[in-house]
Amino acid sequence: MRHVVVMVTTSYPRFPGDSVGTFMEPIARHVAARGHEVHIVAPWHPRITRGKVEDGVFFHFFHYAPVPALNVFGYAAGLHADVKLKSAAWIAAPLALAAGWFKAMRVAQKKRATVMHGHWVVPGGVIAAAARPALPLVVSLHGSDVFVAERTPPARSAAKRVFARAGAITACSDDLARRAIALGAHSDRVEVVPYGVDAERFAPDAARRESMRARLALRAEPLVVAAGRLVRKKGFEYLIDAVAQVPGAHLAIAGEGDLDAELRARAAAGSAGPRVHFLGNVSQGDVAAWFAAADVVAIPSVRDDSGNVDGLPNTVLEALASGTAVVATPAGGIASVVQDDRTGLLVPERDVPALSAAIAALLRDPARRARLGAAGRAAVEARHGWGAAAARFEAAYDRALAFKSLTR
Repeated sequence: MRHVVVMVTTSYPRFPGDSVGTFMEPIARHVAARGHEVHIVAPWHPRITRGKVEDGVFFHFFHYAPVPALNVFGYAAGLHADVKLKSAAWIAAPLALAAGWFKAMRVAQKKRATVMHGHWVVPGGVIAAAARPALPLVVSLHGSDVFVAERTPPARSAAKRVFARAGAITACSDDLARRAIALGAHSDRVEVVPYGVDAERFAPDAARRESMRARLALRAEPLVVAAGRLVRKKGFEYLIDAVAQVPGAHLAIAGEGDLDAELRARAAAGSAGPRVHFLGNVSQGDVAAWFAAADVVAIPSVRDDSGNVDGLPNTVLEALASGTAVVATPAGGIASVVQDDRTGLLVPERDVPALSAAIAALLRDPARRARLGAAGRAAVEARHGWGAAAARFEAAYDRALAFKSLTR
């Protein structure tokens, strides 16, 4: 069945190559490629350059902030280091929820939507559910939404109501699915749908390897690369300490965030100071190039002190697709795609000696790096295409429609 889908989201790449909400673009594009009409409803942001329609996806951005300082709804701007809501976010939330509800309602009416698809149960699911109560509802969980619902009573109550309404709920990892069920989601409506990966963009590339290493004036020196927002759950402080214990190794970190100054100071205070390179906000194309340039990609994710943890970081699949050896922790859903000593190496969270030892072991053994890199790429090519993920979202729409028919 062909659907007219209204996707309500608080993050979407604001311009081509943006590093915020990267998984949302391929979800929308590949659902549209299957013949569905996709409408994105998202908060306006000053950096947005999207047209009205791109690759079959229609965009509807809503304004909500009376002053620029309140433009903190979505785009990873509302949480401080992904640990607690910023004060401005509390002020902006009622305005944004009302504006988002109105925009989603109007788009659904005008475009004759057949299904509402809320990304992040809070707030995307809340907005989607309220905008058109008569339509089937699908909710997709991505990580921080479940964390906020677990820690904030009003969000928890709202999430329970949305879960009760939803005909289908998708989670990007087993961990998120279990936590959603603990919050009140019906287990028979929850399905794990891992993210996909663009295996053409993220791929081995000798030319890009040389050009990116030249930016750091590296010749034969080993290079470890990491990418992600500079927040607690990414665990970059442990990686900085670990690389300090690997003689001669350089570390490049791509990303920006609230911990930028703290992490730079940590690197400068340690023995690896000159060998740690902060790349800032990097386009998706350049992330792919840096992964191709690396000898090891490190994903030191943790469940932070507040309990927040990634569902399944995009960087895991992207690193595996790059054919570069991966060292990661099993935090969140990472262990579902990184098999220890088969497609990468897994080390305990926050364990600097183990992280350092794993990186050093791979840097000493090119053959092992090549074996793990090849196996990782083969695994994601076989199981994590965006087309397959889109087909599962399509099936979720049909299940939600059937559920709605039964409950009328």
